[in-house]
Amino acid sequence: MYPDLSYLFHALIGTEPDNWLSVFKTFGFFLALAFLASAVTYYVELRRKARAGVFQPAKVSVTEGAPASMTDIGMNALVGLIIGGKGLYAVQHFAEFRVDPASIILSGKMHWPAALGGALFFGGLVWWEAWRKRKPKPETRMVEVWPHDRISEMTVWAAVGGIVGAKVFDLFDNWDSFLQDPLGSLLSGGGLAFYGGLVLGFIAVVSFIVRHKIPFLPAADAVAPALTAGYGVGRIGCQMSGDGDWGIVNQAPKPDWMSALPDWMWSTTYPHNVLNTPHTDPVSSVPIDGCTWEYCMQLSMPVYPTPFYEVVMMLLIFGILWVLRKPLKAPGLLFFIYLALIAVERFLIEKIRVNVHHDVFGMRMSQAEIISVGLLLVSVIGSIYVVRRYKSGKAGETAAEG
Repeated sequence: MYPDLSYLFHALIGTEPDNWLSVFKTFGFFLALAFLASAVTYYVELRRKARAGVFQPAKVSVTEGAPASMTDIGMNALVGLIIGGKGLYAVQHFAEFRVDPASIILSGKMHWPAALGGALFFGGLVWWEAWRKRKPKPETRMVEVWPHDRISEMTVWAAVGGIVGAKVFDLFDNWDSFLQDPLGSLLSGGGLAFYGGLVLGFIAVVSFIVRHKIPFLPAADAVAPALTAGYGVGRIGCQMSGDGDWGIVNQAPKPDWMSALPDWMWSTTYPHNVLNTPHTDPVSSVPIDGCTWEYCMQLSMPVYPTPFYEVVMMLLIFGILWVLRKPLKAPGLLFFIYLALIAVERFLIEKIRVNVHHDVFGMRMSQAEIISVGLLLVSVIGSIYVVRRYKSGKAGETAAEG
């Protein structure tokens, strides 16, 4: 496994691990790539729909030559405060930052003189840029803004909502650990629940779409393949880092039909996993003989590589959605098909995955299984609704033409 990029480069070109590249954690790196993959896919679909006449541009007033607003100065000063204060603190405490960047980034640790300097610099830069372009009389004009022009804003909303939601849902699944160390649980870089990220990330984007009066159902159809792409890329990070999102113990011999594939695709002990602790599920971890690096643990028994299986299934689901996105005419139908596919996928993978289980009407189900059942019901009901809505609209058009 590659807990950080130094281990990945060691595997690729033979450099020693635990160097300066160890600052860049593999899971975080692929999480960033996941948001990028989602944003690019969403942009492509929104733009395609705009060209097809599904969306219309919004008229937005833009003022040129005016002084910088206090809001712009304040927001950029805040960014400068964080970059300056956290950046210099991380440099001064590099050993701590290298091991666990989240413990510094998501905490109150700060180099306050550098933070003040960063705030003044970034805030002053915005003021100077506006002053340099000032006009004796500011000019206001109207410009057209399409939904795909707002992709950067929607990505930020999705990222914030997704990370917060993933963290909150994980805390509910590990409530006892949270009660024992609330601050540590909140500020930990680990522990992210997929469905929590999906739910709150989706709510954040929907609120943005509604506020800017973008048609919801066509926008939802466009986001379906984007979410699939992002989730698939994110699961690559889970597999490569060994973040604990693995399956149950698998000591069965590899099937003959997988004989040509690497052994780790059937079962693996996740050597050098990012958890690096003897207290892991479903089995304890043991030291790797002869390892003198920082991450020197592996599972004592092999388990199913469930993140890898999810990458494969997400690739299949993405292909299905990509093929269906044009033939399906009922707005919203592609999105509800997406919900059904991910519900079935996650329900199936839960059968061989390590999870916290809850008692639901006498049945032991994981949080993801419960939500999967709910999503499947929503998918069926939603699909029936949008198909009937589309047919009634077509019937109305036919009657009007007659």
